[in-house]
Amino acid sequence: MSTAPLEATIEQRTNRNGQARSFISSTRVRVLDIYALAELQGQSADQIVEALPHLSLNQVYTALAYCFAYRDEIVRQFREEEDLADEYRKLTGPGPLASKLASKETRSDSIPS
Repeated sequence: MSTAPLEATIEQRTNRNGQARSFISSTRVRVLDIYALAELQGQSADQIVEALPHLSLNQVYTALAYCFAYRDEIVRQFREEEDLADEYRKLTGPGPLASKLASKETRSDSIPS
């Protein structure tokens, strides 16, 4: 059984904004997505494979190993993604769901006559 280095199973690609992002080789899944599922949503590797059945358990563990090896870079990328999303929210305003929820809150806050 050969053990390929992390860099052989994780590839760097440039997104539309010219930023380098890490992907699981031969997939469209970002390492950042695996990080979010595992670290932020608390999913196990088995649960991630269940949610993304085209990935193998080995690929998920490799992505997680990459996350731990390059944690600062992954966290930086995650913050960049959040900043970009905030920028788009400012440009477009609240979406239909946010508007609907806000109007519901306004109605429930009012005192009935």
